[in-house]
Amino acid sequence: MGKVFINISIGLCIFSLIWFFYALYMRSSLAKRVVTLHPSSPVLDANSSSAKVSPQRFWGSYRPQVYFGMKTRTPSSMVTGMMWMRQFSDMDVNLRHTCEQGDRLQGYGWLMHDGLTFGVQEIRDNDFTLTTEFVKRMGGDHGGDWTWRITAKQHSSAPQAPVISLMFYAAADTQGSLEAHVEERNRLASITGFSEELGNFKITFRKPVTGELSSAKYASYNYLQTVSPGLEKLTDIVKHSLNRRFVFSPPSGEKRHFIGVDTYKPPHHQNQQKPTDTRKESDFVLHQVTVQTPFQIEVLFESGSYHNRPNQLVGSVMTQELEKRKAEFDAKFEKTFGLESKDYTQAQIKFGKAALSNMLGGMGYFYGQSVVQSVYNEYPLMYPSGALFTAVPSRSFFPRGFLWDEGFHQLLLSKWDPQVTREAIAHWIDLINIEGWIPREQILGDEARSKVPAEFVVQRNENANPPTLFLALQELIEQLSSSKPEEVASQLTLPFLRRLFPRLKTWFEWYNTTQAGPLPHSYRWRGRDKDTNLFLNPKTLTSGLDDYPRASHPSADERHVDLHCWMALSSGIMASIARLLGEPHQDYELTHQVLSDNNLLNELHWSEQLRAFSDYGNHTQSVSLQQEKVYVPPGQPRHQFPVARLVRSVRRAPKQQYVNALGYVSLFPFLLQILTPDSPKLEHILRDMRDSNKLWTPYGLRSLSKADPLYMKRNTEHDAPYWRGPIWININYLAVRALHHYSNTEGPYQEKAAALYEELRTNIISNVYRQYAETGYIWEQYNDSTGRGQGSHPFTGWSALTVLMMAEQY
Repeated sequence: MGKVFINISIGLCIFSLIWFFYALYMRSSLAKRVVTLHPSSPVLDANSSSAKVSPQRFWGSYRPQVYFGMKTRTPSSMVTGMMWMRQFSDMDVNLRHTCEQGDRLQGYGWLMHDGLTFGVQEIRDNDFTLTTEFVKRMGGDHGGDWTWRITAKQHSSAPQAPVISLMFYAAADTQGSLEAHVEERNRLASITGFSEELGNFKITFRKPVTGELSSAKYASYNYLQTVSPGLEKLTDIVKHSLNRRFVFSPPSGEKRHFIGVDTYKPPHHQNQQKPTDTRKESDFVLHQVTVQTPFQIEVLFESGSYHNRPNQLVGSVMTQELEKRKAEFDAKFEKTFGLESKDYTQAQIKFGKAALSNMLGGMGYFYGQSVVQSVYNEYPLMYPSGALFTAVPSRSFFPRGFLWDEGFHQLLLSKWDPQVTREAIAHWIDLINIEGWIPREQILGDEARSKVPAEFVVQRNENANPPTLFLALQELIEQLSSSKPEEVASQLTLPFLRRLFPRLKTWFEWYNTTQAGPLPHSYRWRGRDKDTNLFLNPKTLTSGLDDYPRASHPSADERHVDLHCWMALSSGIMASIARLLGEPHQDYELTHQVLSDNNLLNELHWSEQLRAFSDYGNHTQSVSLQQEKVYVPPGQPRHQFPVARLVRSVRRAPKQQYVNALGYVSLFPFLLQILTPDSPKLEHILRDMRDSNKLWTPYGLRSLSKADPLYMKRNTEHDAPYWRGPIWININYLAVRALHHYSNTEGPYQEKAAALYEELRTNIISNVYRQYAETGYIWEQYNDSTGRGQGSHPFTGWSALTVLMMAEQY
C-alpha cells in the first residue's frame, strides 16, 4: 500500500514539474509573441525605398516635425534642415527649428507640394515672411540633386527691415561623415560628405542677393562644426553654441552686436548626475548667415554620382524649373479636383491646394522601434526595428504616425497619387506582428520619442484603433474597377493587394477575435481607462474618440456600436479583395451580411428611449466631479496634508443599460452606410442631425448633443472636453459622404438627405476656409458655438478632407 502511495506521489511530482516547466515555457513563448513579426513575406521588398528602386521618392521633405528640412527614405539618413532667428529683437533668443505652437507664428505650411519633385512653403513670422522652395533633379545613382531657395521679405507693418540669421545644417545619424570648407575666415562655403546611401556629395551655400538676378548683399557669417549624439539634440546644441561677441556692421548703418554660433559648450548640471549619453556621436555642421531683409539665398545639393549634369540648378535655371513644376501642379490639381469648374474663387482654390500640399509636405519617413507590452510581459519590450512612410496629423503637435488618422489621410492622397497610398498602407501593414496587431501610435526614433509624454510611449497589444485603412483600400479598389486595363494604377494595385492579403487576413482576424463583445456578433473596444475614480467617464482612447461618453463603469459586458460598424465595413472590403484575387471570400461575405443586418443592429444597439443607436454597458448618468474630502485632524496645519483633488462621485448605482449619449457614435450605422436606404431609423438620424439643440451647428455637426449631460464637461480637472461638443472634420466628412450616398439611392429619405447634404457640405467648407483666411491655419477641431478653430494647428491631417468635400469626391 505504502509503495503504491510513494509511486503515486513520485508520479504527481513528475507531472507537477512537467506542468510547471510547460507553463513556464508557454508563458515565455506567449511573452515573445508581442515582438514576433508576422511570418508572411513583407508587402515591401527590403530595398523598395532605395535610390536604385525608387529614385524619385528618395529625397523628400520627410521631416514634418521641422519647419524646413529634407532627408532620404533610409533608416539612418543624413538630414538637412534650416533654423532661423530674428536679431536685435525684444525676445532674447528666438531660435525656430522644430514646429512649435509656442512659436506663435502667423501661419506656416506648404502652399504647393506635389509629393515628388518640388515644394513651395510660406512661413509668416511676426514681422517677416520666409518662402522656402525646393526642386529636385534626377541623375546619377543616389537620388540626384536638389536646390533650396529661401526668400525673406519684411511685412509692411514692420517699423524697420528686420535682420535675420538663417542657419542651414547637415547632420549625420550614426553613419556617414561631413567636412566643412571655410573661406574668408568664417564663411562656410560648402560641406562635402559621404554616406552609405548617398555616396559622395557636396552642399554649397550661395551668398545672399536682394533678388534672383540682383546684387550681393552685406552679410555676416558664422559656422559650427561639432558632433551630436542624436537628431533630437540639434536645437539644444545650437542654443548652447550661441555667443553675443559678433558684430554686424553693414556699410551704411550702425555697428551692432548680434548672436551667432561659436563653440559648442555642453551645459553643466550642478549637483545633478545626468546619465551620460552612450549613443554614437555623429557629425553636425551648420552655416549661419546674418542679413537684413529683403534677401534671397540658395543652397545646392549635388550628388557625386551625377556625372553629366547639364548645368547647376541655381538662379534662372532653378526659377524655370520651379515655374514648370508649378504649372504642372496647377494643371494636375484642376484635373484631379476640378475646383475651377465648380466656380470657387482663386483664394478658395489656393486654400484647397495648401490643404493638400501640407498633407503631402507632411509625409514623414521614420525608422526605429516601438515600446510594447502584453499581459505576459512584466516590463515593456522593444519591438523589432521598422520603417514607416506615413502622413502625420499635425506637424507641430502630432508629427508621427497614427493608425486611424492614416486611413483618412489616404482618402485624400489616393486621389492625387495612388502610389503614395499603396506605399503608406504597405509600410503600416508591414509593422504587423504574428498575432495580427499593429501598434496604433508609431513613435519611431529618438526625434519622435522626444515629442511624446512618457505615459503614451508604451503600446499594449490588446488595444486596437479603428481600421480606417480599409476606407483607403476601398478607394483603391474603386479606382481599379473604374480604370481601363492599360492604366498604370490598376496594373500596380492588383499585385499590391496580392502581397498585402496574407497580412490583411491576420489583421482582420485579430480585430474579430480580440475585440469581440459579450454576445455573438457584438464588439467591444479594449483598453478603456481603468481608474474610474478620477474620470467623469473613463476614456476609450482606442476607439479614436477618446473622451466620448461610454458606459460609466467599464466592464466586459459592453457593446460598442461604432466598432460593430467598422467590422461590418471591413468584412465587406475583405470580401471584395478576396474576390478580386480569386481567394476564398465566402466567410467574409457571410460576416459582412450578418454584421450589416439591420435587424441585428437594432437588436444590439437601438435604444427606444433615446430613439437612436447606442452603446450598451454597466452605466449610470448620475455622476459628477466633486472636490475630494481630506480629513485634517484638529490643530494640524492644512499644508501638511494632500491637496484635495476632483474625484468622481456616483449618486446612483450603475446597471446594465443603453448609454444613451447622442452624438458621433450614434451616427455610425449611417456614417458607414450600414443602414438600408428604407430603414425607418434613418429618419430619426436625419432629424437628430438637423436639430440645433442636438447636433446641428452652422459650422458642421457637433460631436455630442447639446442636450447630453456630459456636453462640454471636463473629464478630469486637467482634461478639457475633446469629443464632447467640438466639431471634427473626419466625422463630418463621413456624414457628408453618407448623405451623398443616401441622396443618390432610391428610398423614402432621398430628398431629405439631398437637402441636408447641400447644407452641411456648404457649412463645413465655408467655416474651415473662413478660419484659414482669418488665422492662417487649418485646425484640429472647430468650436461648435463660434466656429473658431481650436486645438493643435496646423492640422492638415483629416481636416484637409475639406478638399474632397469641395470636389464632391467621396
